[in-house]
Amino acid sequence: MNPPQVKRLGRVDYLPTLAAMQAFTAQRTIETADELWIVEHPPVYTLGQAGKPEHILHDISIPLVKIDRGGQVTYHGPGQVVIYLLLDLARRKLKIRELVSAIEQAVIELLAEYGVGAERRTGAPGVYVGAAKIAALGLRIRNGCSYHGVALNVDMDLTPFAAINPCGYPGLPVIQTRDLAIPLTTDKAGERLAQHLLRQLDFSHG
Repeated sequence: MNPPQVKRLGRVDYLPTLAAMQAFTAQRTIETADELWIVEHPPVYTLGQAGKPEHILHDISIPLVKIDRGGQVTYHGPGQVVIYLLLDLARRKLKIRELVSAIEQAVIELLAEYGVGAERRTGAPGVYVGAAKIAALGLRIRNGCSYHGVALNVDMDLTPFAAINPCGYPGLPVIQTRDLAIPLTTDKAGERLAQHLLRQLDFSHG
């Protein structure tokens, strides 16, 4: 099976990117190639389908967008790499839980390259270094195809996380690769994470 095509979209506004993912997924056919989109976003909070507004603690003039992925509230901003996974799960014979595990494993293995131990948590999707969350993930499946994806904190201003309960967890600390002395720019982190994602998808499901 062909690997997903990797598209590097640079820094793009959130709402048009969401609309593009939705359109791509709605229009795709059984022949449509899978894609990974590597992006950065200007500052924005996104609130998942079951998201509770009370997890937004303060208004600090960052836009809030209610969206159609799972999960609660999270923050995207410059210095965070986001990779959207536009995959035909049925074609890849991939279950949602397997996809989540593959995404988490890609982040864990990227960090392991730099000697950083990271782990997943049962019932709390994402990747953690100690008590702190370094990567968040949320997906939507429509007609057997995924969109949304994973966000890895690289070299960003983390203070907007203090105005929310990240992913619905009060007081959850967040961390980024810069804090762990990992010498990656956001662009380079995106490339490395994309390679790990491709390896996970190929390794797990041919």
